[in-house]
Amino acid sequence: MKKAILGTKLGMLQIFDDAGRVVPVTVIQAGPCVVTQKKTKENDGYEAIQVGFVPAKDKHLSKPQKGHFAKQGVSAMRHLKEFRLEDIASYELGQEIKADIFAAGDVVDVTGTSKGKGFQGSIKRHGFHRGPMAHGSKYHRRNGSLGAKGPARVFPGRKGPGRMGGDTVTIQGLQVVRVDAEKDLILIKGAIPGAKKGTILIRNSAKA
Repeated sequence: MKKAILGTKLGMLQIFDDAGRVVPVTVIQAGPCVVTQKKTKENDGYEAIQVGFVPAKDKHLSKPQKGHFAKQGVSAMRHLKEFRLEDIASYELGQEIKADIFAAGDVVDVTGTSKGKGFQGSIKRHGFHRGPMAHGSKYHRRNGSLGAKGPARVFPGRKGPGRMGGDTVTIQGLQVVRVDAEKDLILIKGAIPGAKKGTILIRNSAKA
């Protein structure tokens, strides 16, 4: 990983590119993030930086969390995330990471928590086909046959009704359309997982 940042999803809108074409984009409030800890091979066995996002009040912190921030000499943050970057020597404790680490045209991977949809049936959850809708059918949106006759049981992993959404989802290969360094905004083409005000992780694309 070369560069990464945490942000908040603000919503979607449309903008015009240089050719006058309409581009759907997701607006992300990216940072500012603060380096709250540096991990080294000597002390921790690997190299990484710990990044904090969104200032937190003391009343919302546990005693170990307060001790952690006090030991590092940085302000308390609500969200913490480790980045195993290729070059951590260029980062110092308390340094801010802002949206200008990315530029228009960059290809990024975006990770977020998908919207929770509660308990759903197999048609909505897995795209199963429904049965005939005639009155005499008596089979419309149910599961149908679940297992073979011989074993007389349902095998593990069988798709069926259940809790849907609320999962960590990563979308790869998205394009950065515009960066507003003054307001710490990043506009990414297309949709990204999660609801508004959700926490988002943006990092350089692993495959681009």
